[in-house]
Amino acid sequence: MQYTLMHKNTPVAEIEIDEVLGVVSKILDTLDFERLPVGIEITNGKPNRRALNDWWSGRAIPASRSGLRDALEKLNMSSPLLLLTKCFGLSLSDQYWMRSAKKPVEWKDVNFFENTFSEDVGNVLFGAVPHGEVNLMSPDNTSDGWLKKKWIIADGKRCLVKGGSPILYQEPLNEALATAIMRRLNIPHAPYSVIYENGQPLSVCEDFVTKDTDLVSAWHIQNIAKKPNGASWYRHYLDCCERLGIPNMEQSVNEMLVVDYLLANQDRHFNNFGAVRSAETLEWLGASPIFDTGTSMYYDKPTRMIRPRIDDECKPFRSSHAEQIKLVTDFSRFDLSALAGIDEEFSEILKPSEYIDDARRGALCSAVKTRAAMLEEFVLSAAPQKFFSRNA
Repeated sequence: MQYTLMHKNTPVAEIEIDEVLGVVSKILDTLDFERLPVGIEITNGKPNRRALNDWWSGRAIPASRSGLRDALEKLNMSSPLLLLTKCFGLSLSDQYWMRSAKKPVEWKDVNFFENTFSEDVGNVLFGAVPHGEVNLMSPDNTSDGWLKKKWIIADGKRCLVKGGSPILYQEPLNEALATAIMRRLNIPHAPYSVIYENGQPLSVCEDFVTKDTDLVSAWHIQNIAKKPNGASWYRHYLDCCERLGIPNMEQSVNEMLVVDYLLANQDRHFNNFGAVRSAETLEWLGASPIFDTGTSMYYDKPTRMIRPRIDDECKPFRSSHAEQIKLVTDFSRFDLSALAGIDEEFSEILKPSEYIDDARRGALCSAVKTRAAMLEEFVLSAAPQKFFSRNA
């Protein structure tokens, strides 16, 4: 079927999507090269179909999503790709969408930032059994990540509700800890709170993308150019940001690496950080606030194995935090004394959870305190003049 790839009200490309597989089968015409999704390779004056199809497929719920197979059966869908056109490919992360040649509609009438949407798909993804016909007009069709999640509208705000993994369901609590750390260190972030449904903790975060902005992942940013042989992924990413004109990215990456070190985050991949731009002018506004930090704090380790180490595994630029923290170029903006008592605050965050017993709570609180001390020790030994320059 023929569709027009749109960016808000601007036609970008005429394409065909296979109705059986849900993939981009052909690019018929390019109408606005400037507004093609970031990172789409241009080959012989045309957008690379494989790259565009990868971008389109990347909007779908990933196959790794917990409970996806059961949810697809309930939705009578064979593939998450087939859900995309049911909501015009609309997302709450950017302003791209697909307008059908058979059903032309206007962005103002369908976008999820200004219009209500169905919570049917999100509820099914959380295990609900649908009653009657399911309304597939939902931003949950274009949400990424492997944990169960759903979009809701609360007090007029678009909020993402995300669960944790059994049997501890610790990830939502880690998001609250990350929020506390970044608040103390004055680091731009998406704040998370915790609610409980049927005894399980869920994190809630208001959408930081608006109807006038696009979130562009680091994955697409680093795809604007081929990484030179011998160059690190860290250097390549910053070079791509500089080439695009994204401001203050080195400082923002510094902040992200410090936070990830403190939390022993092991899943900072190229799709959960990036930059924000104006959807009107395409001007780059800067790094995205830090978000999606739940896969941290030994969430999948038995209590007896919670042992903070400098070589705890990490992503995306190095395989261990001991090596990745060395990439931070300036520690002077971090007042690490602000972390005093963070273990006590974490204890209060953990207390309401029925899945975290006293022994685990004690181990986790000790771990975050230890990691803060480890970071201060590293900073003092590696760059004392930079650390203390904040007081100069």
